[in-house]
Amino acid sequence: MGIIGLHTRGWDKEEMNGTGNLMDFLDEPFPDVGTYEDFHTIDWLREKSRDTDRHRKITTKSKESYWELIKSLLDAWSGWVVMLLIGMLTGTLAGVIDLAVDWMTDLKEGVCLSALYYSREQCCWTSNETTFDDRDKCPQWQKWAELMTGHSEGAGAYVLNYFLYVLWALLFSFLAVSLVRVFAPYACGSGIPEIKTILSGFIIRGYLGKWTLLIKTVTLVLAVSSGLSLGKEGPLVHVACCCGNLFCSLFSKYSKNEGKRREVLSAAAAAGVSVAFGAPIGGVLFSLEEVSYYFPLKTLWRSFFAALVAAFTLRAINPFGNSRLVLFYVEYHTPWYMAELVPFILLGVFGGLWGALFIRGNIAWCRRRKTTLLGKYPVLEVIVITGITAVLAFPNPYTRRSTSELISELFNDCGALESSQLCDYVNNPNMSRPVDDIPDRPAGPGVYSALWQLALALIFKIVITIFTFGMKIPSGLFIPSMAVGAIAGRIVGIAVEQMAYHHHDWIIFKNWCRPGADCVTPGLYAMVGAAACLGGVTRMTVSLVVIMFELTGGLEYIVPLMAAAVTSKWVADAFGKEGIYESHIQLNGYPYLDVRDEFTHRTLATDVMRPRRSEPPLAVLTQDSTTVEDVETLIKDTDYNGFPVVVSRESERLIGFVQRRELTVAIKTARQKQDGVVSSSVVYFTEDNPQVAEACDPQPLKLRRILNLSPFTVTDHTPMETVVDIFRKLGLRQCLVTRSGRLLGIITKKDVLRHMAQMMNQDPESIMFN
Repeated sequence: MGIIGLHTRGWDKEEMNGTGNLMDFLDEPFPDVGTYEDFHTIDWLREKSRDTDRHRKITTKSKESYWELIKSLLDAWSGWVVMLLIGMLTGTLAGVIDLAVDWMTDLKEGVCLSALYYSREQCCWTSNETTFDDRDKCPQWQKWAELMTGHSEGAGAYVLNYFLYVLWALLFSFLAVSLVRVFAPYACGSGIPEIKTILSGFIIRGYLGKWTLLIKTVTLVLAVSSGLSLGKEGPLVHVACCCGNLFCSLFSKYSKNEGKRREVLSAAAAAGVSVAFGAPIGGVLFSLEEVSYYFPLKTLWRSFFAALVAAFTLRAINPFGNSRLVLFYVEYHTPWYMAELVPFILLGVFGGLWGALFIRGNIAWCRRRKTTLLGKYPVLEVIVITGITAVLAFPNPYTRRSTSELISELFNDCGALESSQLCDYVNNPNMSRPVDDIPDRPAGPGVYSALWQLALALIFKIVITIFTFGMKIPSGLFIPSMAVGAIAGRIVGIAVEQMAYHHHDWIIFKNWCRPGADCVTPGLYAMVGAAACLGGVTRMTVSLVVIMFELTGGLEYIVPLMAAAVTSKWVADAFGKEGIYESHIQLNGYPYLDVRDEFTHRTLATDVMRPRRSEPPLAVLTQDSTTVEDVETLIKDTDYNGFPVVVSRESERLIGFVQRRELTVAIKTARQKQDGVVSSSVVYFTEDNPQVAEACDPQPLKLRRILNLSPFTVTDHTPMETVVDIFRKLGLRQCLVTRSGRLLGIITKKDVLRHMAQMMNQDPESIMFN
């Protein structure tokens, strides 16, 4: 059950002081008042009302003196300062994570002799002995077998490299899961389902704490470097929100108001996606479309600023070494043709099917993890999955390397300078065209062997990602999903390219693909496939397309991306409306009311409200006949978060609503500060001051100031469709049900969620967060 906050009114001094030394408690704010218990929901209306009052006071005081004017200006600018700090710290952490991941991923295969902290690419940049043909190799970079035995070729060297690759992977994953388990259990997983729940108003203390930030940053590097089928992009949103929460604690404007704090966290989520992909605009749209629950226009501007600062900071660090912000820069030299929309839409269908398969498989596995012995051995699970992944990944060059490198190669177009196996085409010796306009050519043996390896890599990624996501280590989903789509897209792209080359006289190719022309770009198909699979899993549309064109620089390919994203969403929605994040929210039982869910059942508020006929009557307080002992007994015997206040138990006419926490604090403070308050003292919620009949009577306790005089109410015949809409749009914790001003019952957010689950033939207790 929930509470609507403090009622703010002007009070004159006589009313505050009352009779004798009687006080209307909470004339001055107490530290515990206005805060919420762990695993409870905030009241958006109350937080907004408190911030409005705070702003009104500051505006009034600013007219009194120059010092107060300066303070009001500082208060107004504090939001932008917080965004600046969030952007700078998030960008710095992302740059450090990128550099560390590159180095530790290469450490599994070898080491740089000239500088141990260099990755293979950095090592070979500094080498003067690298030739054009072997630009990926240099004397300073040595594989472990060559360093230990002096032999770089042969079965013995292969076995030793294989063994050390698996050993490093196991070490990294063991360190990651151990650190998470011992120091910060909240640092595991993607973090986006919990961020969505927190932004909807739920309190999970410690989830955005300093320890979580530190451990998540360190273990994210270890987890990605281990070679598991996971990415760092989702967890970077969690890291950015931890940075946001950290800086919120420095400003009372945000630390004391949970609603304002969530505005900052929405902007921090945008900064997280900005640095994850180098896509500032996509980050803002991701926060708006996928993560945020309440997103006013002011938050949009600040999200944009935070994403901009984060992107600038990352660009200054330049972790990719290419002077570009984007993760997978591509440069295609040919346009796309209308006939290619058919394979693009087919890739969208594949993405939707993969998304539906992945969500069902992963949720089934996570549910099994929760309900069986498997969940009791998270370290063993991580070790086993890492071992299987490393053993199966090493023989295939496309799974051995990091997933980001794989996607980058799949996106790339085959120019004259490419040495990839995917670019092993048969060249025409008479070709005398510029480098940027290489015509379609027949595939060579390297391309065909690459296709077989990619097909095996596709099956491997599809299966292993289902079991990897959700383990007790930081694990993102963006990059593995994109890898599945990019592999499928590249295979389709090469197939279309070869069909166009060998059958250019077919009617489908005749109009747009002449002999000797460069008319099909396989890398574009990989890009479209990546967008389709990511959309199928997350159900993103607008933000996905913007992220993809920012990610690759492929601005002219928005229409193919849009076609694939929409198709994948339609296909995936046919199997279930929830994306992977909403599915994990349901699995964990978080009290989350999705604004996209529709409620069309014809039930009334009276069908959902409590108490039911078989239950005891509603626990209430009266305005002038309840003693301190009665209140303390009620608090002790119940676990409700608040109590309605009525005129009397006979009339049941509603006066207001009082919060359990504030009631407890007020009585405790009154016993300490006000003389004569004992267990038999009468608690008054009336406007008039209670009169003490005789000197020997116990001193009454007036608690009018903590009473919310305007709790949200509905009548018993209000349709539940309207009630659900009210809860969603106003962010209510509860509303009271009345008839002609008489209190009948209460509907809480959990009651609404239970009722919606029942209407969908689900277990109503599945929404109870444990």
